[in-house]
Amino acid sequence: MRSFQNDYSEGAAPEILAALVATNDEQTVGYTEGDPHCERARQLIREACGQPDAMVEFCIGGTSANLICVAGMLRDYEGVICTPDAHIATHETGAIGACGRTTLATRDADGFLSPEECERVWRFQTGTGRHMTRPRLLYITDSTEFGGVWTAERFDAICDWAAEHDCKVYVDGARLGAALESPANDLTLEHLAGRADAFTIGGTKNGMLFGDAVVVRDPELRRDFPYLQKERGGLMAKGRLLGVQFSAAFEDGLYWRLARHADEQALRLRDGMLELGYEPYLASPSNQQFFVVPDAVGDAFAEACGCETFLQMPDGRRVIRFVCSWATTPESVGELLALARTLRRDGC
Repeated sequence: MRSFQNDYSEGAAPEILAALVATNDEQTVGYTEGDPHCERARQLIREACGQPDAMVEFCIGGTSANLICVAGMLRDYEGVICTPDAHIATHETGAIGACGRTTLATRDADGFLSPEECERVWRFQTGTGRHMTRPRLLYITDSTEFGGVWTAERFDAICDWAAEHDCKVYVDGARLGAALESPANDLTLEHLAGRADAFTIGGTKNGMLFGDAVVVRDPELRRDFPYLQKERGGLMAKGRLLGVQFSAAFEDGLYWRLARHADEQALRLRDGMLELGYEPYLASPSNQQFFVVPDAVGDAFAEACGCETFLQMPDGRRVIRFVCSWATTPESVGELLALARTLRRDGC
């Protein structure tokens, strides 16, 4: 059975791999500094975002991009407000703390950062003046860690709160394609780009071998990004490989087609699991799907398709995650649903 562990187990989408092969013998300058592929990718991304003057840079992956952006948008006495499940607070090995910045977690439990919880954290952190870390940045993910998709209304509400409190907004778009191509989405890339101070466009989790693009409007980050990227070990000598991939992805809408396919297969999986009586954990209209199952069922799925346990419930059951990618086929989804049917029939 194919793995449903994540959306980056495969290599690259054929069109992107073909572009890398076709340009393999070229000689270009390094470090993404003026080679034609990176310049073309920057132009295409600016056009897609409706931000002709935005800085567009390329990082090797999401953690590198998050580290550089958070470090560049904050001073060392300032902190970033995020949900407790945020990637920067859980799965990045203390990278934000190691660069001298502080994560300030809310109590939001559904993956969405709320103005109400931001206000609570703000009041607590600023109540004693200079004796506490000052909040200055909001970190959100789209799609969320639980596959949720930000609506335009929800996104505007959090951006409005940030503006009222002199905070910046950073969007981790590791799965931005899946979010914006979700049938539940009404937020456009242009609208997001016009309000966020910086955001990423994930390539690693949407058909590329590696790489995330970073779009920056914030003046401080624009100034410091090149130096922070080099200092933090995030500057790639063969930078054109990033430009080749993003050019191929954005030249004719390939990026969005790959994400749409991943969503479609995940929603087929979701509908099939619901028909079989499996209990969903939160509502996910994107390429990640979460279900609450007994330990024995979780073990069976993990052995068969590598799905991961995300949470342990108070009643002893667990929340498991299935992820679909650009390479997930309807046949693979059907095979997984057949196993799910067998497990229900056998009473596991």
